[in-house]
Amino acid sequence: MSTVITRKADTATPLVSVARVSQIYDKGAAGSLTVLENVDLDLRPGEIVGLLGRSGSGKSTLLRAIAGLVRPSKGTISFAGSPLVGPTAGIAVVFQSFALFPWLTVLQNVELGLEAQGVLPAERRKSALAAIDLIGLDGFESAYPKELSGGMRQRVGLARALVVHPRVLLMDEPFSALDAQTKMVLQQDLGRTLAETGKTTLFVTHDLVEAIALSDRVLVMSQRPGTIIEEIVIDIPGRENPMERRKSPKTGPYIAQLMSLLHIGEEVH
Repeated sequence: MSTVITRKADTATPLVSVARVSQIYDKGAAGSLTVLENVDLDLRPGEIVGLLGRSGSGKSTLLRAIAGLVRPSKGTISFAGSPLVGPTAGIAVVFQSFALFPWLTVLQNVELGLEAQGVLPAERRKSALAAIDLIGLDGFESAYPKELSGGMRQRVGLARALVVHPRVLLMDEPFSALDAQTKMVLQQDLGRTLAETGKTTLFVTHDLVEAIALSDRVLVMSQRPGTIIEEIVIDIPGRENPMERRKSPKTGPYIAQLMSLLHIGEEVH
């Protein structure tokens, strides 16, 4: 039995709107490769949206397009009512690979975005320290990335994104390189942090439980060329507490439905 919940009418103006976006790469003599095809999605203020799809479905490409790092071949992307034509201060990205500068301390890595914005040193330091405290790394300001665990480095990446006070936070499989225990701890901390900051968030993941535990709704992409084939509203209370959401009796049916949509397990029959 389907567990899809039809989204109620939402009158909130989208913060991000993706309309009929396609991404096509010219492969020369080999022809062209269509990665995304006619993708439509909206992100509304304060919501957390998970993006699921099989490998090669174009999830990361879509995320980069929304970040302004890739210009779509077709379609439009708007941010706060205006066309998105490149990277903007209102959108921040957390990458899977941490992307920290190894020769800079935690504090210096977190300050980078503020420095690029021309924030004065004293204010820069104050804001960076507050962000470091928010993500649970108080006391590690002077440490270098090589001295940190993978989970701690990902916290630094999150602090660096949050310190510039973006209106939209994009995350590309932020926990996939971490062990299972560290991943669950960070999911819990992320749920708390997003609840405290109210950031509009879109995150790419392969982890079905992670998507259910953290999201208000989950978007499912087709195989390449990728497009949105389903939206599932997660009707489980307590988004700020992913560990409790994992234990909900509703989680199992959501997992089963997502597996069906993604055709997981069908190849073994």
